[in-house]
Amino acid sequence: MCSIMGYCDAHADLERFRRGFDRTASRGPDDSRIVDTGHGLLGFHRLAIMGLDETGMQPFTLDGDWLVCNGEIYGFEKFRQMLKDRYTFRSGSDCEVLLPLYREYGCGMFAMLDAEFACVIYDSREECFVAARDPIGIRPLYYGYDDRGAILFASEAKNLVGLVGRIFPFPPGHYYKAGAFVCYADVAAVSEVCRDDRETVCRKIREKLISGVEKRLVADAKVGFLLSGGLDSSLVCAIAARHSATPIRTFSIGMSGDAIDLKYARQVADYIGSDHTEVIISEQDVLEALEPVVALLGTYDITTIRASIGMYLVCRAIHQKTDIRVLLTGEISDELFGYKYTDFAPDAAAFQREAEKRIRELHMYDVLRADRCISVNSLEARVPFGDLDFVRYVMSVDPELKLNRYGIGKYLLRHAFEGDFLPHNILWREKAAFSDAVGHSMVDDLKAYANRYYSDAEFEKRKSAYTYAQPFTKESLLYRELFEKYYPGQAQMIAGFWMPNPEWEGCKVDDPSARMLANYGASGV
Repeated sequence: MCSIMGYCDAHADLERFRRGFDRTASRGPDDSRIVDTGHGLLGFHRLAIMGLDETGMQPFTLDGDWLVCNGEIYGFEKFRQMLKDRYTFRSGSDCEVLLPLYREYGCGMFAMLDAEFACVIYDSREECFVAARDPIGIRPLYYGYDDRGAILFASEAKNLVGLVGRIFPFPPGHYYKAGAFVCYADVAAVSEVCRDDRETVCRKIREKLISGVEKRLVADAKVGFLLSGGLDSSLVCAIAARHSATPIRTFSIGMSGDAIDLKYARQVADYIGSDHTEVIISEQDVLEALEPVVALLGTYDITTIRASIGMYLVCRAIHQKTDIRVLLTGEISDELFGYKYTDFAPDAAAFQREAEKRIRELHMYDVLRADRCISVNSLEARVPFGDLDFVRYVMSVDPELKLNRYGIGKYLLRHAFEGDFLPHNILWREKAAFSDAVGHSMVDDLKAYANRYYSDAEFEKRKSAYTYAQPFTKESLLYRELFEKYYPGQAQMIAGFWMPNPEWEGCKVDDPSARMLANYGASGV
């Protein structure tokens, strides 16, 4: 996955920088390097995925410019071909194209990229630092200012704790230069509604998602797949299996007593012929993982933490027991096609506004979860549903078509893959949230633990210490206090709790689980 960091000050303290940077060494265990540009420090922890030999090690340099990038640049070969007459490439790394592109196009290059990336560049001609992040925020980046006013950038908030005052998430789809943040891409915004008919929409959804999966299979390191048995991850695995000469490797996780999705994951694995592994966990595993998970995530959000425990534990098993380096996942489908609660959207315009909000905030919730749980185990996450062409198209589709008027959510996605991609009962199965699907007992165990941890009086007293995103259950207080232990005073990094839209009828609940909704029905059965 890699980790990057930049301290944009000629007087930066190298040892303080190193201590902060080394907090994310697990993101890049293969090699590590810090360079002094003469105007500030750049650091890179490497997880080798493309161009595995030492020539792919960063920071890259070109005529006095420097670059560190955590990213995958899809279709980088076309840029190499375009630039080969003016630049000599020395590695197989996809990221090596970025400095030549910057030389040619400046900050205009960011809008040209089909990529998941976060980068920091030192521009020697203008003697300034430039930073940028992909339009969805799949790759993490944070920033803050030291007591001299110098800006620092880093892959994770934990790198910056103690080095800066307030820590901010770098806004997706923006670049920073000369003290200003500039939006170069807003994938949630729709300039013109797509009026394709339903069958055309479904055909394009199928074609674009297949393309998004295919391009993410390209790696010099070994690739695996998280398979929950739900629609989204099952589709990613089914598409990949069709484009692989050998059986793909899939992994699922569940509680020992009541795992909901293990049986469905096994059905999918058998159907697509994957080499499948199940990871079984207990209440003790869950409770022991809680504090490490909050520490690695840098959030107090209830949904994110619940869902992260299972993902963290399955990724840990993959890291410990296999030589896989890349994992494809099913995130970002819900934000595009709808959650259980978006069935309650009062109209198409409200559905679209909610989708825009969720896409813009993804980097603080599901995308954060996938990145941290995977990267802390020295793996790289790739998210086919986050393919920019796919996201832009689905967001542009007439929201009237995306409303659940079909008796089941995500109808367009399901209909798009009717045929022999998946068993019928998997394709048309009701959605269960990942934290529930690992086993309803997991969430129940967490709630019970929090209820034992605080008396009613302690809860009332201790929650009042927080004015921003005030805890409203004992479970949420437990998570907030663990968060403050590792990220003191940084709660505003997260835009509050992920919850169903409370303004909609049927969505005024006191727990984010879809189990609280009246339309949960056969979900998680």
